[in-house]
Amino acid sequence: MYLEVSNITKIIRNEIILDDISLSLERGKIYGLQGKNGSGKTMLMRAICGLLRPTKGNVTIDGKRLGDKMDFLPSVGALIENPGFIGQFTGYENLKMLADIKGLIGKTDIQDILERIGLENAEKKKYKAYSLGMKQKLGIAAAIMERPDVIILDEPTNALDEESMKNLHCILTEYKDHGSLILISCHDKEELEMLSDEIYEIENGKIKNHRRIQDGKAI
Repeated sequence: MYLEVSNITKIIRNEIILDDISLSLERGKIYGLQGKNGSGKTMLMRAICGLLRPTKGNVTIDGKRLGDKMDFLPSVGALIENPGFIGQFTGYENLKMLADIKGLIGKTDIQDILERIGLENAEKKKYKAYSLGMKQKLGIAAAIMERPDVIILDEPTNALDEESMKNLHCILTEYKDHGSLILISCHDKEELEMLSDEIYEIENGKIKNHRRIQDGKAI
């Protein structure tokens, strides 16, 4: 599976948000997006998902263009900005409601991902009572629970403690090894280098640098 971002430009109110960005991504790898707040990371992730239509350029997956009989990637899980969970529902109930849309996974799968992400003791707690870290974990769980071909995570380590970050690293590595294409942004440069196979640096809506990572170091 190959995902191509070809000369994406996005203009909003005469301001260039994304400026002629091109990326070539393939399954079985973790790609990092590095950049300051407002650099364009989130907008690029939204465009790749299909949540943002570019002014110019295309996103294609295995040669099929997004927006041409396909509004969204066919198999994608995403955590972008704040997910809209229902406060009166438990973590399990929120995931079950989402899982029922496609019917790809059942109760056991949901309970398994809650346990793996570190929410097994909060499964029956209402979402409105969750801490920031717990809310972040539930957002990650929602993105990855169906084992999608493409996983897009915008700052997933926010509000996570060290143990939870290690746990996330193990899960993402497992998913990568099973063939998922993973795109992740992170404000922590060292953490991003530990997670990623390749990193794209974005600044003012442009890709400024691309480097490959091996054993946590640029090569």
